[in-house]
Amino acid sequence: LHSAVTRIQVQRPGFNYTFAHICILNNDKTCIVDDIVHVLEELKAARSSNRTNFAITYPITHLKDGREVYNGHQLGGVTVHSKDRVKSAEAIQLTYYLQAINSLNDMVAEKWESIFCDTVELFQKSNRKVKMYPFTSSSLKEDFQKTSRVSERYLITSLVLVVTLAILCCSMQDCVRSKPWLGLLGLLTVTLATLTAAGIINLTGGKYNSTFLGIPFIMLGHGLYGTFEMLSSWRKTREDQHVKERTAAVFADSMLSFSLTTAMYLVTFGIGASPFTNIEAARIFCCNSCIAIFFNYLYVLSFYGSSLVFTGYIENNYQHSIFCRKVPKPEVLQEKPAWYRFLLTAKFSEDTADSEETNTYESHLLVWFLKRYYCDWITNTYVKPFVVLFYLVYISFALMGYLQVSEGSDLSNIVATATRTIEYTTAQQKYFSNYSPVIGFYIYESIEYWNTSVQEDVLEYTKGFVRISWFESYLNYLRKLNISTGLPKKNFTDMLRNSFLKTPQFAHFSEDIIFSKKYNNEVDVVASRMFLVAKTMETKREELYDLLETLRKLSLTSKVKFIVFNPSFVYMDRYASSVGAPLQNSCISALFLLFFSAFLVADSLINVWLTLTVASVEFGVIGFMTLWKVELDCISVLCLIYGINYTIDNCAPLLSTFVLGKEFTRTKWVKNALEVHGVAILQSYLCYIVGLIPLAAVPSNLTRTLFRCLFLIALVTFFHCFAILPVILTFLPPSKKKRKEKKNPENREEIECVEMVDMDSTRVVDQITTV
Repeated sequence: LHSAVTRIQVQRPGFNYTFAHICILNNDKTCIVDDIVHVLEELKAARSSNRTNFAITYPITHLKDGREVYNGHQLGGVTVHSKDRVKSAEAIQLTYYLQAINSLNDMVAEKWESIFCDTVELFQKSNRKVKMYPFTSSSLKEDFQKTSRVSERYLITSLVLVVTLAILCCSMQDCVRSKPWLGLLGLLTVTLATLTAAGIINLTGGKYNSTFLGIPFIMLGHGLYGTFEMLSSWRKTREDQHVKERTAAVFADSMLSFSLTTAMYLVTFGIGASPFTNIEAARIFCCNSCIAIFFNYLYVLSFYGSSLVFTGYIENNYQHSIFCRKVPKPEVLQEKPAWYRFLLTAKFSEDTADSEETNTYESHLLVWFLKRYYCDWITNTYVKPFVVLFYLVYISFALMGYLQVSEGSDLSNIVATATRTIEYTTAQQKYFSNYSPVIGFYIYESIEYWNTSVQEDVLEYTKGFVRISWFESYLNYLRKLNISTGLPKKNFTDMLRNSFLKTPQFAHFSEDIIFSKKYNNEVDVVASRMFLVAKTMETKREELYDLLETLRKLSLTSKVKFIVFNPSFVYMDRYASSVGAPLQNSCISALFLLFFSAFLVADSLINVWLTLTVASVEFGVIGFMTLWKVELDCISVLCLIYGINYTIDNCAPLLSTFVLGKEFTRTKWVKNALEVHGVAILQSYLCYIVGLIPLAAVPSNLTRTLFRCLFLIALVTFFHCFAILPVILTFLPPSKKKRKEKKNPENREEIECVEMVDMDSTRVVDQITTV
């Protein structure tokens, strides 16, 4: 396999590049290859000459030239005899290092990587007993973007399901008052906003990434609720009013809360899109979300508002809600076939004129269900204890999960499942988790290496590690020569330069030491490095993070000034400090906005209840998310930011209606709040869940995390809106008795009743004015 890889050729005009042309070179101008390749070559040579005394030790072995090399990251699944002699190994990892010094070299290297993967796969076909997992510098990027390609047909299925259910949710048996077109146009409003944001991002040079798959679902949760709330407000208006008056009442009733929740979205995602967020993918995602939400607000005000007006005129003229043709009078319908009467079923104003209390929209299935059954059931005295008990169980399980939260730094969580990244990282975790990556231990100042106390300090810092160290090798070298390690400075340095580093088996250590000649020709070691490897268990990432923190604290307090480094530390350190930053900033901004808006709203108690509800929902989502094996990574953090807004979106109207209600009892106002806003919440929830379901089938870890987080947010919020809040609000503040206004018996009310008759129709309008 190694021979096949080194023979790979990249054809360019006038020249064919091989590995030897683009590899990283050693001091002797040969390609740098893994030490395990030299070990295998020596093992092959020993077999061919029938020598049986050649042995490989683990995790440090000796080469033919006497060099000690570390092979813990190159041999995996190792079984050893006594004295660390290798009996067998289940896996070998080979790494090839390529140059990228200019654009041509970079292009050749990229092409070489592509041919490398094809070569390994071809080699796999002819050697089926050996499993091979190629991985290159571009594999992660390709596999990350692959999620978008494998999600296409699932997203189309999701769109079809949401369209169907949105139309059904806006439909009712009454063909005049049914609004199926508004369901479709509401979804079209959300789609237009999402496409507008995508177009702006593309025009401004933004880069697409697979995290953008979450934006349509964010828009679905926010945008559809706004449109359904407007439709619900339309159902509360009087039919005898003019369309303009009904539309004005709709905007007055629903757009204030929709404007406030939109502002909350813009603030929280705006903070996520700010320079305070260090993760670029999260910043771009939040920026795109802000643009989409802003345009969704404009489109709801203009496009969807206009659509509501048009459907209002259709209803006002007694035209069919789908076919827009005039619905005949009941006496005319009696002469038509049964199917015709079924399609054109409608109630005329004359049919309901005798009964004041009758609302023609109560025939809508969800309105009828909430008013006739659910509101009475959830406020029943015998149901409340079970709901409270269920809430305590919910808090218990959420706490159990919250205590187990772990920050996810596994790159396989953001790529599609059947990819090279998943296969490679799975094999690496299985076979190469016994030891940590090689950690560079850099002493960046001139210290007294010849001093025995300093020697003891350095050895103490590296104690417990597997060490590849010039310092320890040099001290052992002196001891073998029966020379004291506590030599004078000049003797110590001269012996190091002229004897130790000149020995072939130690010559490679010359790259680990930097000498400097002073003004008096005295040579000093100004900096040096050693390599450390830690023994790890299965929880490799957690142990590495703890190890990094321990070494960093030690470097700040130790007498010897040093730093530790491994390329994986860059990702781990940045990720650990950044993964919670968007969520933390968004939570702070949300609380800040809720606090200051308390002085603007009619009752500050609304904000208190809203804050407690958001905290309860987020706490539950984080806990159950952990129990569902979802780690706190970039995707889940973005979902949690959305969870703050989604909860406010659905709970704010309910709480506002309840808190501002006067007179009557708490139970009465809980029922009223559910009747007024429950239908819109239920409609948007059903559409949202149906849209999420196909996402669960996408073969990608990214979409799996997205589905689980969004599903939990929707489910927990729905549970609070329809169970927890209706029950808790019936026996906790505010009290309605204190809000009753004292009537002054001296005040008199004079009622003037004016009857107005529309000459063009048979409608009678009663206008009552209190003076």
